[in-house]
Amino acid sequence: MTISTDTSLFTALVDDAGLFPPTSLHMDEALARNRRDLERGSQVLTHRFLCPASRLDRLRGMDYRPRRIGLIADTSTLPDWGDLPVDYVEMPLPPDTSVEELAGRLALRDGVRLFAEVPARKTAMDVPGGVGLKVRCGGATAEAFPPAEHLGQFIKSCAENGIPFKATAGLHHAVRHFDPSLGVDRHGFLNLLLSVCEAVEGRDPVPVLRTTDVGHLVRMANAVPRETAERARKLLVSYGSCSTNAPIEDLRTLGLIA
Repeated sequence: MTISTDTSLFTALVDDAGLFPPTSLHMDEALARNRRDLERGSQVLTHRFLCPASRLDRLRGMDYRPRRIGLIADTSTLPDWGDLPVDYVEMPLPPDTSVEELAGRLALRDGVRLFAEVPARKTAMDVPGGVGLKVRCGGATAEAFPPAEHLGQFIKSCAENGIPFKATAGLHHAVRHFDPSLGVDRHGFLNLLLSVCEAVEGRDPVPVLRTTDVGHLVRMANAVPRETAERARKLLVSYGSCSTNAPIEDLRTLGLIA
């Protein structure tokens, strides 16, 4: 097995979205899995537990508390979370609202970071320091998967403007592949990660987003310089996955982590 000499590219990459489709675990099951993952200590996982605002009270009623929580806004107003280790708030950007206006309206306390969700086609935005963007890479329908050109333009814009971002939805496996049930190509999380590496080095990220050549992607991953990996991961903060096992197993199968 060939192991990349620099696994920092994959460190703290995957947030725990076990409550979300298609896995849709019950709260007790999702928290039990989060606890097991924390005990196993994989470097690939952030162990950040993504929880909808509407289910925060349910989480409070459980014996186990995650080490960190990403609050996903699915209610008209955000609940109080002062007793919980929330460090990220992820919220769709309302129509006719700038990211700066949303950040000012929420006025999050120190240590809590806002990620404003925008469509992949939306670029060239002013984003205040300490705030990031969130992009959706898939969903329950074919229309929810942004074209590689839109996603690539989003990544390029973030790289050119130094805007950190998170990704969510649809990134079920490392490499881009066709999903016959939806009739669409699913983006791969390795494609996404390497496309960010391309963007920070001034190259077009789209060809890497589009490729299904597994060997080419593995060779690219093994050749990423440490400085590029660090710059790329400052941009791509993490992505949410309903499975915390599949990303690790994919990276192991490809020989990219031990």
